[in-house]
Amino acid sequence: MTARLMWKDARNPRPRPARRGLRALEWIFLIAGLLALDCFMWVTTSSVLYQAYEDWAFDQTLRGLTPSASGFLKDEARWLWTGASEQAPKAEAPPGTLPAPNEPLNEAAPAMRSVIGRLEIPRLNLSVMVREGADEGTLRRAVGHIPGTALPGKLGNMGLAGHRDTFFRELRNIREDDAIEFQTARGTYRYLVKSTRIVTPRDVSVLAASGGQNLTLVTCYPFYYVGSAPKRFIVSAEAAIPQRQRPPGS
Repeated sequence: MTARLMWKDARNPRPRPARRGLRALEWIFLIAGLLALDCFMWVTTSSVLYQAYEDWAFDQTLRGLTPSASGFLKDEARWLWTGASEQAPKAEAPPGTLPAPNEPLNEAAPAMRSVIGRLEIPRLNLSVMVREGADEGTLRRAVGHIPGTALPGKLGNMGLAGHRDTFFRELRNIREDDAIEFQTARGTYRYLVKSTRIVTPRDVSVLAASGGQNLTLVTCYPFYYVGSAPKRFIVSAEAAIPQRQRPPGS
């Protein structure tokens, strides 16, 4: 009887503690990987949907229409079935100009996380909605207008921040004299890239106020760095003002 039990135990050895530990680790890593993938898909999907809706809603507003979620879904369904939306292509806001002498340079700051316009860099095929604020919740879904910097069409330095691995990834290919457009309900403001540089995160001089209309784009650097990037990539641009709009004596 004892010999039979010993033979049975030899055929079905008990799992060793080390092997059980490895199996537990495998399950832990598998679950962690699935959770990370699920989180990535959720963040990416919500960002794409947010940009799509706000881009559509912005065009509706420029046409004097009232955007709604049901209208967006109907327009998207129509596009999927027919390849064309009900409305015409993107509406054009009037060209922006320097503030008039009697126009106040200061105005109430936009509400946090409210949409203030659309940033476009035609050569890079970059088009992204811009919200007020530079917190993580804002930057996950849009480019953020840095609070305290100038607003579109106002004298000063307007600062915009975006993630290097999403909306501002294309900035790695930007060049001097590239055109940048910022479209708002009040007008479209155009800028030309003057320079790019790499600075430390503590260098806040890049956002210093100016006497003209300037635009500064900020993102992390290097673009393909794994983890928290140690530096910042800065794009400096100036307003492209037609000769007829330049201040007298300039």
